[in-house]
Amino acid sequence: MATPEALIAKFQVVRLLKQDQNGRRITLLGNIDGQQGILTAERAPFATESVEVIQAFHTALRQITNLGDNDIYRWYLASSNNESESLQPTLRHDLKLNLIWPCTEQHIKKYSDQQVRMVTETSEIYKNQVRPYMQAKREEGRLNWVFNILEGRTEQEDVIMRDAGHGPEDAFLMLPDLNWDRKTMGSLHLLALVHRRDIWSLRDLRKAHVPWLKYLRQRVLEATVSMYPELDQDQLKLYVHYQPTYYHFHIHVVNVMLEAGATQATGKAFGLENIISQLETMAGGDDASMADVSLTYYLGEASELWENIFAPLKNAS
Repeated sequence: MATPEALIAKFQVVRLLKQDQNGRRITLLGNIDGQQGILTAERAPFATESVEVIQAFHTALRQITNLGDNDIYRWYLASSNNESESLQPTLRHDLKLNLIWPCTEQHIKKYSDQQVRMVTETSEIYKNQVRPYMQAKREEGRLNWVFNILEGRTEQEDVIMRDAGHGPEDAFLMLPDLNWDRKTMGSLHLLALVHRRDIWSLRDLRKAHVPWLKYLRQRVLEATVSMYPELDQDQLKLYVHYQPTYYHFHIHVVNVMLEAGATQATGKAFGLENIISQLETMAGGDDASMADVSLTYYLGEASELWENIFAPLKNAS
């Protein structure tokens, strides 16, 4: 009998069975001494036991390649292995890096580990407190990076589709999400950004928008499978966030096989088809709106919405 360590060296790969966890785990079919075996390989967690260890990781980064940048956001591919310089270019990169610089205190809160709370936002809370908060954030210039893309100033090489629709209010474009490595189909993640600026979030959607949303959905699906022919339309999931990271309406397009992390969880992601159905069956005429319903979602305790709106409401009850 070979030792357990020797078995790995003897494993002869036949084919990939599965790739998951955003590409960080692979399951391989192979042979050892003529008998089939299955090998699962998963990247180890980052070492974080001390600041010195984290600094050593940063110092070891090699082969850093910029994928794009817009306003304060930049994203890269890189290698954590010194031996990567001898490899083919496509094999060197084992890391995806995102850089926000300069960042604000709100960025720090958003990306820090924190407790989360489930909240129910009634139509009254939305109209009286959350909507004014959204307006204040838009007026701070936090959408400059979005407008840079829509107006053709940045990231134009990344735009995979533009659709003018039947008029200015139909227009939208699509580009890769900054968290996708742009090659692993199992973790595909795209964004569809609409040109119109009157829809800040799903709260602004009305029954009158149903034909537009259906058109948007179909064109997004068609564009995605046209760009990535190895995928079919029924392998894609479309959703919007509430609360969204930024207050300009956009749709997330992901592979249905992508493992659902926090950003796809209940209380964060709302399926586009379900939103359309809810609007279609909503009582009232064309002005019936998602602003009129209660929405339940989660917030981090460090978020401004929790600290300034929902925590005081909870304490007052």
